[in-house]
Amino acid sequence: MAASAPLHALGSGDPGFDAYVQSLWPKAQAKGVSRATFDRVTAGLSYNARVVALDRDNLGSPPSPNTPIPAFAPYKAKHVDAARIGGGRRVHDRLLPLLSRIEARTGVPTSIMIAIFGHETAYGQVTGNFDLPEALATLAYEGRRRSLFEPEFLATLQMVERGVPRQVLKGSWAGAFGYPQFLPSVYLEVAEDGDGDGRANIWSSEADAIESIGAYLRRAGWRAGQPWGVAVRVPEGFNRARVASKLQATRCPRVFERHSRWRSMAEWRADGIVPAGGRWPADHVQATLLEPDGPGKTAYLLTGNYRAILDYNCSNFYALSVGLLADEIDR
Repeated sequence: MAASAPLHALGSGDPGFDAYVQSLWPKAQAKGVSRATFDRVTAGLSYNARVVALDRDNLGSPPSPNTPIPAFAPYKAKHVDAARIGGGRRVHDRLLPLLSRIEARTGVPTSIMIAIFGHETAYGQVTGNFDLPEALATLAYEGRRRSLFEPEFLATLQMVERGVPRQVLKGSWAGAFGYPQFLPSVYLEVAEDGDGDGRANIWSSEADAIESIGAYLRRAGWRAGQPWGVAVRVPEGFNRARVASKLQATRCPRVFERHSRWRSMAEWRADGIVPAGGRWPADHVQATLLEPDGPGKTAYLLTGNYRAILDYNCSNFYALSVGLLADEIDR
């Protein structure tokens, strides 16, 4: 009898959760999802209390504007370490012909794409084992961030409708999956075929994953031929108030409030700022100043390409570490 029942009748034991999932059918249908796909993906989904607990732990209490920001140096030591550098160089060398073709198409340096690959999943080794539809349906049902997670759940249905195998939908508790850790909606918009087989298998194909990372950064505004930034030394007595930004960021304010206003590299150099290593970008390139560990420590002049990395993950520590790891891979 059970085997002959409609798939959507096989519930989780939580009537509220089951009813919520089934209530999404009209929205799924409006996005081109067939009833067969809807039933197949939602069959047996259960409310996952572990996912909700992780979400609550992750959000915690919003930081006070006066909460001190930790030093960057310990984060850098952990995320730009010998294992990531060595692993990145090996993957980079192994995939160099492919990477060079992708760089030619996207304008994104090979080392930047590999650095993101390394940061997101340790070069494909750690991609998450939560069932994506179950995790996203749970978070949408729980309700605090339904406006984020319900569309992502619907996007997983669209993925299956378009041919993504149901069994590969595994990832983080928050819905990111595959080697680049894309959300389902990002996969639908950005994922590209890098190996020419007609499919964007970012969960199993390094070529597809790296092509998709390059495509993401290109869409985020990456400019070919410009660095992400450069480490610099700021002279004693530098007047930081004079270069303070007056812009009020609506997205990630605690990230962008640490950046100075935009100035040309020529203007920064005229104020006595000198590179700590690496090449000094062209005079016309615009950059902002960030001192992640405060005055007297290594600072960074950051170009618009740094903002493209922030679009991938809006964290100064993340974006700095991606850039610095890429520099090490290039050495």
